[in-house]
Amino acid sequence: MSEQSTDLRETVRQRYAAAATKVTGGGAACCGPEPVEVDENFGSTLYAADERDALPAEAVAASLGCGNPTAVAELREGEHVLDLGSGGGIDVLLSARRVGPIGKAYGLDMTDEMLALALANAAKAGATNVEFLKGTIEAIPLPAHTIDVVISNCVINLSTDKPAVFAETFRVLRPGGRLGVSDVVADDNLTTEQRAERGDYVGCIAGALSFAEYRTGLEAAGFTDVEITPTHPVADGMHSAIVRAVKPSDAAEPGASGAAMDACCGVAACCNPDERAADPSTTVAEAKAASGCGCQD
Repeated sequence: MSEQSTDLRETVRQRYAAAATKVTGGGAACCGPEPVEVDENFGSTLYAADERDALPAEAVAASLGCGNPTAVAELREGEHVLDLGSGGGIDVLLSARRVGPIGKAYGLDMTDEMLALALANAAKAGATNVEFLKGTIEAIPLPAHTIDVVISNCVINLSTDKPAVFAETFRVLRPGGRLGVSDVVADDNLTTEQRAERGDYVGCIAGALSFAEYRTGLEAAGFTDVEITPTHPVADGMHSAIVRAVKPSDAAEPGASGAAMDACCGVAACCNPDERAADPSTTVAEAKAASGCGCQD
């Protein structure tokens, strides 16, 4: 990872750590936790009132997304769902209710403060079919072919390595699995510089892909039936959009070896003699420590 990418990731981490701290104790309002400040294009107002009312106030207050992916992912009872960048857990908790007790909802986040908030919210909600994982969306700490649906709410645009996100998403999905995310997407005529003029990276604007770039990236990872539907503008030429795609039922991992297909904890062939870090710039021990892997010994 380049120094610039590392700096951007740390900036994003600090932003969301501060948001979690504000909700948990840094700014209590008279009637409950104070919501993180966002405009009308982001946050909990994009969820139906009955959904918000059924969740812990802290989960609602920490919502920073640009949509409601659980409303478009068509979740079914018994499915296993993964939320990339799960934050305070609002989408994980909503997913857990939709898939029911025989299903499971995973949340993945790199920020300790958000993970602590999410765990507290799950306990308050009495959710027993949820699990929160520490790690990055570029190296998902789950085995291949274990997830039915991947969701995300305005997080993929924050990644500095979106091809890795798409490849990892494809890897963890079962054949026939599907992607249903909300994200910020730019008009195809906007250059990278023009996107940066409309907002910063941590504000979900500067790092957004264009419609064509998003489609090309998903298809390069192996996805089919890609649909990108704008829902509302968030800046000039920038849109919140619903992104859907499918992993073919007969899919093979493009360019992947058998060991890479079995990667978890950011490590290919995890817990086997030939294990190696998915990121060549890190050691196996560093990768496992960063992802919170349960097999670090």
